[in-house]
Amino acid sequence: MGKLVIFSAPSGSGKTTIVRELLKRYDCFEFSISATSRQPRGQEQNGVDYYFMSNDEFKARVARDEFVEWEEVYAGTCYGTLKSEMERIWAKGNTIFFDVDVMGGINLKQLFGEDACSVFIMPPSVEELERRLRGRGTDAEEVIQKRIAKAEFELSKAPEFDHVVINDVLEDAVNEVSAIISQFLK
Repeated sequence: MGKLVIFSAPSGSGKTTIVRELLKRYDCFEFSISATSRQPRGQEQNGVDYYFMSNDEFKARVARDEFVEWEEVYAGTCYGTLKSEMERIWAKGNTIFFDVDVMGGINLKQLFGEDACSVFIMPPSVEELERRLRGRGTDAEEVIQKRIAKAEFELSKAPEFDHVVINDVLEDAVNEVSAIISQFLK
C-alpha cells in the first residue's frame, strides 16, 4: 500500500482546478478516477474524468465489494472509489490524488489513517461559491440550489480534515497545498 492525498470541498470551491495544477507539477502523483452513476457534463469523458455507469451497474459493483468507499451524494446519484483504481496507481509506485465529496474524504481518511493526508478546500464565502457554480454554466438552477444547500453542511465538516486551505487566489492555494503535500511525503 502506498500514500494518498485526499481533496474534498463543496462543489465549486476549486478543488478539481487545484488538483489539476498539482498534477502538472509532479510526476509521482496520479489522479484516482472516481466512479459515478450520474451522466457526463460538458466535455467529460468516461475513464478520464469519471467512470460513468448506470445506477444499477453501480449498485451491482457495490454488492460485489468492488469499492473502497462509496456514497449516494444526491438522491439517485452515487460516487465511489474502485479498489481496482487504487491498485492500478500503486502498482506504478505513484501517490494517489483523490478529488472526492466531503463524506468520501472523511471515510478515506478513516480507512487509511497516517498513510493519507486530507485537505479541505474552503471557498472564500458561500456567495463566491454560488458565483463560481453559476459561472460554470453546466448546471440547472435547481442543481445549483441543491449544491449551495449541501455546501453549508459540508463546510461544517472542514475541521475533520488534516488541513483547511482557503481558495481565494488560486496560485496561493496551489502553493499552500504543494507545501502541505511536500511535508506529508517526507
